[in-house]
Amino acid sequence: MQMQYKNIILRDMIEEDIEDYVRWFTVQTEWAKFDAPWEPIEPDESTQKSWTEYYNEVRNLSEDTLRWKFEIEVNGKHLGWVSSYLIDENYEWIASDIASKEARRAIGINICENDFWSKGIGTNALEAFLRYYLNLGYQEIHTQTWAGNIRMLKVAEKLGFKTCHIRKEFREVNGRRYDALTLVYHKTALSTGILEN
Repeated sequence: MQMQYKNIILRDMIEEDIEDYVRWFTVQTEWAKFDAPWEPIEPDESTQKSWTEYYNEVRNLSEDTLRWKFEIEVNGKHLGWVSSYLIDENYEWIASDIASKEARRAIGINICENDFWSKGIGTNALEAFLRYYLNLGYQEIHTQTWAGNIRMLKVAEKLGFKTCHIRKEFREVNGRRYDALTLVYHKTALSTGILEN
């Protein structure tokens, strides 16, 4: 499956992406300082094997299978991914059937090529992913981040997400405490986000 939106393409993983994932999870890890820096990446010899196994699991998905993840591509370059996961009523991650519509869905983004940061690509990619779920009938979508991830907070605000849950000083990064934030986008709510324009 592939979708084009503005200057980006969201698409299923291809075999050539494995090499990028190995690089992003071994040597080019700057992106992880913003994603979840309290969970450091620990590269090992199984990185290539893990991503190859993942690719083999997802490469033959039917067109009508709900996607929980897409790769981000701009002008033929693979830059990162958007993904989703499920959270419970306490905004905690839950292990469940990723295609379930019963739990709350949260979305996120990783642009791993730092030459492409702060160029609007993340906003366009997350907006396209949000539209994907809204078009499937979801009425609300969440996103989660930490107070130190300023770029992600700006993207969420542009798209019309509103803070719905705060865990005060829940995350520690480089010796400082930061709030953990959950934000929500309501399809039917009045919003000043760019999706309403």
